[in-house]
Amino acid sequence: MSASSAFNDEKGGSSSVGEPEYGHDPASGGIFSSDYKRHDDLKEMLDSNKDSLKLEAMKRIVAMIARGKNASDLFPAVVKNVACKNIEVKKLVYVYLVRYAEEQQDLALLSISTFQRGLKDPNQLIRASALRVLSSIRVTIIVPIMMLAIKEAASDMSPYVRKTAAHAIPKLYSLDPEQKDQLIEVIEKLLADKTTLVAGSVVMAFEEVCPERIDLIHKNYRKLCNLLIDVEEWGQVVIINMLTRYARTQFLNPNINESLLEEGGSGEKTFYGSDDEEDEDEEEKEKKAETAAMAKRKPYVMDPDHRLLLRNTKPLLQSRNAAVVMAVAQLYFHLAPKAEVGVIAKALVRLLRSHSEVQYVVLQNVATMTIKRRGMFEPYLKSFYIRSTDPTQIKVLKLEVLTNLANETNISTILREFQTYIKSMDKDFVAATIQAIGRCATNIGEVRDTCLNGLVQLLSNRDELVVAESVVVIKKLLQMQPEKHSDIIKHMAKLTDNIQVPMARASILWLIGEYCEHVPKIAPDVLRKMAKSFTNEEDIVKLQIINLAAKLYLTNSKQTKLLTQYVLNLAKYDQNYDIRDRARFIRQLIVPTEKSGALSKYAKKLFLALKPAPVLESPFKDRDHFQLGSLSHLLNAKAGGYQELPDWPEAAPDPSVRNVEVKESVPEWTKCSSREKRKEKKVEKPFYSDSEGESGPTESADSESDSGSGSESASGSEVSASGSESEESEEGSESEEEEQKDKKKTKKELKKPVQESESEQSSEEEERKHARKSKISKSESESESDEEDESESESSESESEDSESEAEVKKKKKAAESKPPCKPVKKENKKEKKEISLLDLDDFDPTPSPQVTPVNSFLSSSLVTDLEGLSLSDSVLAPATMAPSSALKSYELLHRITGEGLQVEFCFSRQPFSPDANMVAVQMHFTNNASADAKSLHMEDVKLQSGMRVREFPEIELLPAGETATAVMGIDFCDSTQAANFQLCTQTRKFFVSIQPPVGELMRPVFLTENEFKKEQGQLMGMNEITEKLTLDATCRNEHTIVQRVTAAANLSRVPCGSDKECSPPVPPPDHPVYRFAGRTVTSGSLVLVTVVTREEGAAQLTVNCEKMVIGTMLVKDILLALTQ
Repeated sequence: MSASSAFNDEKGGSSSVGEPEYGHDPASGGIFSSDYKRHDDLKEMLDSNKDSLKLEAMKRIVAMIARGKNASDLFPAVVKNVACKNIEVKKLVYVYLVRYAEEQQDLALLSISTFQRGLKDPNQLIRASALRVLSSIRVTIIVPIMMLAIKEAASDMSPYVRKTAAHAIPKLYSLDPEQKDQLIEVIEKLLADKTTLVAGSVVMAFEEVCPERIDLIHKNYRKLCNLLIDVEEWGQVVIINMLTRYARTQFLNPNINESLLEEGGSGEKTFYGSDDEEDEDEEEKEKKAETAAMAKRKPYVMDPDHRLLLRNTKPLLQSRNAAVVMAVAQLYFHLAPKAEVGVIAKALVRLLRSHSEVQYVVLQNVATMTIKRRGMFEPYLKSFYIRSTDPTQIKVLKLEVLTNLANETNISTILREFQTYIKSMDKDFVAATIQAIGRCATNIGEVRDTCLNGLVQLLSNRDELVVAESVVVIKKLLQMQPEKHSDIIKHMAKLTDNIQVPMARASILWLIGEYCEHVPKIAPDVLRKMAKSFTNEEDIVKLQIINLAAKLYLTNSKQTKLLTQYVLNLAKYDQNYDIRDRARFIRQLIVPTEKSGALSKYAKKLFLALKPAPVLESPFKDRDHFQLGSLSHLLNAKAGGYQELPDWPEAAPDPSVRNVEVKESVPEWTKCSSREKRKEKKVEKPFYSDSEGESGPTESADSESDSGSGSESASGSEVSASGSESEESEEGSESEEEEQKDKKKTKKELKKPVQESESEQSSEEEERKHARKSKISKSESESESDEEDESESESSESESEDSESEAEVKKKKKAAESKPPCKPVKKENKKEKKEISLLDLDDFDPTPSPQVTPVNSFLSSSLVTDLEGLSLSDSVLAPATMAPSSALKSYELLHRITGEGLQVEFCFSRQPFSPDANMVAVQMHFTNNASADAKSLHMEDVKLQSGMRVREFPEIELLPAGETATAVMGIDFCDSTQAANFQLCTQTRKFFVSIQPPVGELMRPVFLTENEFKKEQGQLMGMNEITEKLTLDATCRNEHTIVQRVTAAANLSRVPCGSDKECSPPVPPPDHPVYRFAGRTVTSGSLVLVTVVTREEGAAQLTVNCEKMVIGTMLVKDILLALTQ
């Protein structure tokens, strides 16, 4: 019993059995006693002197808030800790206060002096949090304090605090709109900020406070365009939307000539369709003449700033954030010339693979776009086919898009799709499909009969909803050519017995009444049946029965006079007043009496007037007057806070308002494109650390020692490597030495691209090489400048993948330089190598050398360490130390039959690839088995997974029949075994090939002592360790074979044993030898440790420790295979 009572006490209830655990009476509040206790506990922790307890309490409180629980009763206890010295506690207190300051204003006001002190705190996070809390207290008394705090924060050193100031501006504006003028001054100051962190937030504040003050944007327009790519994603969305509105007020319509021609051409013709044709022709001719004259008078030239905006937003179509892609798409739709809008289609189709909510918004916008620009999405028709897993609203939107895209060429495939959709279980979707078929039939005359026949077949469907929807659509189609289809009307008349859906019954009755001359025998009988069931029908059906009766009375009064009177009498006493009113009105109109007025004479004209066929239009037809991507567009109604998209101006406003006076000391962010900015940012550290001091003197030394041609060609290749189009032409013309030096410096900085070209290390090595060589002697300078020239031209070739203009430069270069065939080049290189002093060994560039042979993978560990880090060439190393090339496993890249005589094999040379240390060197062996010579062997159309890079092998201009050649290329596999795909091209043919690395080739050997190995292994335990037991193959139980097989499977180096087996007095080997191997992955430098522990009778245990678990798993499989075969 004591145990159970203790258990009950612990639960917080009474000890007696059978009673509720949390108090006796539910109304007494005892149920919540545990909550109170928990809060008391938290209050005690917050009042304690220990920071650790306070921190724990604050974490729990913030967690409660995150789960949506109310923690407002803790406000007094939390607010006391706002002056706490511990920064972690302080941050969490501020998070809590931001949430509850508005609810507990009086208590928050008491600690306002602490917040003001917080604004002066040395920690930027505290300053920002204090400002955030201050702006969350919504009391008008503290407006002046807030205003002062925002002004101070706007000129804070930290961009994070300035960003918070921008966030506080809209809060203050909503609290006191009279502060607008002062806030605009702060916005103007923050708009001039050059940091990407602030840009998005200040534009948001601008949009909230003063969106009409477009003049504040002029000076900052180009800066915002250039910063855009580096701003955070939600900032990008806000900036793009603002710039869309800005561009609509500042630039001319790029499609002005096309829209004028459209208006002059097609629009007029349809409007005046019923007038005399001669007048129309004359007017049309005049209009065309006018528009042609206008087009000639004002040829459209795009403003460079307009082009800047389009160019800088285009890369964002690849953003991972759907909102950014949508924002760029709407910008292009509203601002770009028609010829360029097509680029957004692919990006929007990509978003259709996202969540259903994203799909819904994207499809709404695509549906609007397809009405105006159908051709844009036609290539992606299949992307809009409907999946069975799609939600109904997405199915309906996809149907809308498919219907908009339908034309004479693709209608057959679309109708085949629709036939499948009609079999769906989703009834709303089926109804929408039938309406879509109707719209296709009205829009495309050629398939109207096919659609009608298909819909008539649906009338025999078991599903009532399908039949009902078909009837409604058929009714609309029949109105176009009723005389042809009287048999369909008869068929539909028979359906009145079965169909119960009110809309469908009403449609059939309307059709029979409207075209009663075509079915004179059936119509009266239908009316007879309907009169019987009149009282049980829905209101919509009753109204159509009355209409049918009236029409038949006017056309066939002999047969239907009594029936009509019966129906009108029933309607006279109906419960619905609409029906009663309609009955009275019709009786007076069609049954003439003395009282009835002049209208009854025209009864027939009123009821049987020819009615125009309904136009089946897309519900998205007029939605594009709302800005795409906006909430108003989604709802098709103006939402609160929506700003109309301005119309294009008639004449272009003055473009000089966007000019900014550039100070000489200011870096050239205004001139360089955003992509270059990104490059500059990525490589800031190595640029400033290593080459800043060297670049000046080495450049000048080169220019002095060289005869001139070398430095010229180098600068030429650097210019071609830069991505900016505008700078190329400017810099080519300038010839003063000082300017060239400055430009070279900035070029060096910008030259290193983000992913696809030289790594930082190689450029540093090059510069160090320059410095050393210029010191050694001037006599060697000529040959070295040639070498440098060659390597630089190679670097420019690899970089030329970035832009089309660079590709052209590359072609011109190839044409200009008449390169000798491959073999003589090799000979020259060998001659040069013999002259090289030992000083140059570590920097020597072996890329032109064809025979990159590997260091023997099972040399003694001491030799490996001696050779570690050297780029060895065959002339320096003694042949004995080199493994024969047959020791490396070679793979077939191109079979001689597939390659029409050209055979290509490749192997992973396991040499450091000197132009870029992050790349794996791949040695290619070309054999020409054909009778004819192979010319210009090179690579094209490289297709890589994201992050991967390729350094192409130098082009082999001539490979005579029966000869062989070797080349080396570098591939950065990004530590993955995904294949690098490319085309291997000769002068006449292209062959698709791919290189997929075994996981063991993605690493390079690294030397560790046994102690270092064990230390590193200790840090890579748990998830990073994979252990497998195995039985060694009978031939693989001695040390030599195990080491040989492991190093053959993976490019690792042996870790020497601590037992000093290699010392001169031999030590007896241990009972269970342990073999350790170490390496690092080539790209990321992640450590890879392999341990093989041998046991009795060939049993062994293999352990792999690796930071990258995927690589570890794959490596275990490969080594297991090597040791057990």
